[in-house]
Amino acid sequence: MDSETVEEIKRHFGVVVEGLRSDIRVIAEGQDVVREGLERLDNRMEIRFERVETRLDRVDIRLDRVDVRLDHVDTRLDQVDTRLEQVDTRLGQVDIRLGQVDTRLGQVDTRLGQWRTA
Repeated sequence: MDSETVEEIKRHFGVVVEGLRSDIRVIAEGQDVVREGLERLDNRMEIRFERVETRLDRVDIRLDRVDVRLDHVDTRLDQVDTRLEQVDTRLGQVDIRLGQVDTRLGQVDTRLGQWRTA
């Protein structure tokens, strides 16, 4: 190889290297843009997640309050159920007594019938 060819190869290699350097700079700048975009996205997502967590915490607090209120309602319903059972028992007793009264009235009616025919 003569010196002219070697110089031509060096010059061509220098041009190729400069092109590669330029391409690498463009890629590096693109990487920076992508990294910055991802950081902004990460920051926005973190803020949104914090807002969602805050809202979920509020929902949890409200659900806890509802749960307490439902426990009170359940207790009151148990008390009402107990009272209804007591009323049902008393009504059963009244029904028995009315049956006894009905039997006695039937006996009185039979005696009156016998007395009238006698």
